[in-house]
Amino acid sequence: MDIKVLLTKFHYKKHYTPAEAVGGAFLYALLAFPSLVYLIIVKVRNFLYRKKIIKTFKPHIYTISVGNLTTGGTGKTPITAEIANYFAKKGEYPAILSRGYGGELSNKEVNVISDGEKINYTSKQSGDEPFWLAQHCKGTTVLTCSSRVKAAQFAKSKLHCTKLILDDGYQHQKLERDLNILVVDSEKQFSNGCVLPLGALREPMSEIKRADRIIVVNKNFNDKKAKTFARYLRKKYSIPSFVCNMEPDEIYNIVTGEPLDGAKAVIAFSAIAQPEQFYKYLRRFDVMATKDFPDHHIYGGADLRELGILKNKYGAEAMITTEKDAVKLKDIAEAKDEIYALKLKPSLDLRGLLDEQ
Repeated sequence: MDIKVLLTKFHYKKHYTPAEAVGGAFLYALLAFPSLVYLIIVKVRNFLYRKKIIKTFKPHIYTISVGNLTTGGTGKTPITAEIANYFAKKGEYPAILSRGYGGELSNKEVNVISDGEKINYTSKQSGDEPFWLAQHCKGTTVLTCSSRVKAAQFAKSKLHCTKLILDDGYQHQKLERDLNILVVDSEKQFSNGCVLPLGALREPMSEIKRADRIIVVNKNFNDKKAKTFARYLRKKYSIPSFVCNMEPDEIYNIVTGEPLDGAKAVIAFSAIAQPEQFYKYLRRFDVMATKDFPDHHIYGGADLRELGILKNKYGAEAMITTEKDAVKLKDIAEAKDEIYALKLKPSLDLRGLLDEQ
């Protein structure tokens, strides 16, 4: 099992069998000290930012950060796209700033993945998330750079953007923001409450207080738990909290764009941090088998052959994956592979979130 997959399962494990408890205790003993060191480093860093000892940069343009406290997928990238599209429809020219993690391009300098009309790079070059954002955010420029400050300066002076949106920007405190949005998964929440590598937290839970808004993402068909959790966070931290429902939309062939009609027996696969919730969306299908790849995995011909063998083994009619995976597969897949992507649509009160009522 891949180490990332193993750690993710450990971070979110709630109940252990007697046999699993031995392995869990071993991992706890192994990871406790590195986690303590990491915690001290993060606390010192945040203290230096709070006391203004580490200087921050103010871009003098309205800036929103969308991020989370945990590693892995909480749904922040689709929410970033919704915010960008909201501003673009109002006549603004937003820029999304991303690190470009997993892409082949050097992120030491600013890369213009999209100018809002034309996409300049492939998903392999830009990274899956920036490429997905470029596809889904017409009228918004998408930039990648390891320095959010450099990207912000470029967006303002070179492209004359009117809004900045940091994708996965909660920990990037170097760039000041006007609205700091924290995204939380209603099911996974804050893992086991420990920071990396013992838990999935990038920062201790006390840093929730830096948020101006909290979005609880509901990936289930019933939003009762998400609403309850949002009320709890609102009461405990006195921060406006919203529920965003991720609703299944269409399922389409990643090569032809044709919708999936009639197929019931399917294989599901993904290369995301929390695949279990993706599989729940497919409950109307007979999911014969699932295949998990490491987060941000780059697909190749060998992977397609492996998936094809799995599909044939179970007699499945089609294979379904996420849109994040689809952008990496589109260039190597063929229509006959019968690979489909599930499109999710966020349902969120954007006017209330952005205080524009």
